[in-house]
Amino acid sequence: MAPQSPQALLDAASVSPDVFALRPDYRAFLMIVDGIPQGPSDAASEALLQVAEASARTKLAEQPVTEIPHIAAWREAYKAFGSKPTKFRNSVEALTRRAENGLPRVNRLTDIYNAISVKHSIPIGGEDLDKYSGPAKLVRATGTEAFEVSAGGKIVVEHPDSGEVVWCDDQGVTCRRWNWRQGPRTALHENTMRVLFILDALAPLTDEALGVAADELAEALQALSTDVKILRRVISPA
Repeated sequence: MAPQSPQALLDAASVSPDVFALRPDYRAFLMIVDGIPQGPSDAASEALLQVAEASARTKLAEQPVTEIPHIAAWREAYKAFGSKPTKFRNSVEALTRRAENGLPRVNRLTDIYNAISVKHSIPIGGEDLDKYSGPAKLVRATGTEAFEVSAGGKIVVEHPDSGEVVWCDDQGVTCRRWNWRQGPRTALHENTMRVLFILDALAPLTDEALGVAADELAEALQALSTDVKILRRVISPA
């Protein structure tokens, strides 16, 4: 697949009006990061995960995971498009539940954004831009879109529910139920060098708090190499 200009992809990314009609408080903070050095999990990513685990344990000692304000907001958003939050957990809730006993160690990039996600209680997704086809689009599905999953060592195609909120590119769905499950086609690996990060925000999370999380993610990525370049854009209702 031919490389696509990061700025062009960022400028063309979109959120459907149907999504904003569902949640007028929604904001998508997009970061395109280029020049990331290849590598597995390391001491720096391990340190971030340990900080995130400690943060999660503190929050969970004060309240149930379902009452953490931003997680509660995402549970309501899932109900709004017909997904049961007890069956389909938003990504930050799923990670926070795991954090008490230890977050997964996947690869350096995934570890970094999972750590920032849990620490700030913000769903964050990471997409390999070199596996992307066209710009990112957040839409309500028709139910005919293709979503690739790995099953039994093979790639099979599923379809989202009609009305489900999904991230997609020109080839198909890249993440189902807003931030529930990413497909293997665009998942990050140790050799990923160009990434689209998506930070999903709802009220009561403020724009300031969203920016703080994005800054911390950017700082962790820029610490990997002086060659790392970052572009940012926030998509919000007009």
